[in-house]
Amino acid sequence: MASGTATASYELRFDSGRICLDLTATTHPEERLGTEARLGAWLLGSGLAPAGTALAAVDASWLLAFRELRGQITRLVRGELDGRPADGALARVNALALAAPPALCAVRADDGSLCRALHTPPRCAELLSVVARDALDLLTDPDARGSLRQCEGDNCPIVYLDTSRGRRRRWCSSEVCGNRERVARHRRRAALARA
Repeated sequence: MASGTATASYELRFDSGRICLDLTATTHPEERLGTEARLGAWLLGSGLAPAGTALAAVDASWLLAFRELRGQITRLVRGELDGRPADGALARVNALALAAPPALCAVRADDGSLCRALHTPPRCAELLSVVARDALDLLTDPDARGSLRQCEGDNCPIVYLDTSRGRRRRWCSSEVCGNRERVARHRRRAALARA
C-alpha cells in the first residue's frame, strides 16, 4: 500500500510524480475518492495537508470540488498529450489556482524535530489551489511537459511524469502494470513453448 493513511478496502497511489497527476489517478481501477473519509486520507497521504492536520471540515462539497478539479486536470493533461487543447479546462484550472495556498509553519514534534503544520485548518479553496497550481506549473514547464507519459499497461489510463534515467519508464508502476505485463509475457512464452 502506498500510503499508511489508506484502509485495506482501497489503495491510494502516489507514484505519478506530481500531486496533480496523483489526483487524476484516483479514478483507476475504481473510484478512490468515493467518500469524504477517502478524500481526507488522500489529502494527508499526498502531503497536501501535513500529517496530524485536523480535516474535520471535509464534507460533500469538498468531495465534489476535488472531483471537478480532477476532471478538469484530466481533460487538460490529455488534451496536451493528444495535441487537442482543452481551453475550457485550462480556464477552470486557472480560476482555481487563484486562491492563496494554506500558510505553512514549522512546529516542534514530540521528539524535538521540526515538522510541517498549517497555521489554521485548511480550507477547500486553498487546497484546490495547490493542486491547480501544480498542474499549471507542470504544463507550462517544457521539460516537465515533455516527460509526461501514458502508462503502457493494458487498459490503464494513468498519466505519469517520467523522471527515470534515460526516460524509458513504460508503466505508471513497475509493481502494478509492469508486473502484469511481465506475467502476461511469461504466459505467452509458456503457451508458445507448449504448442
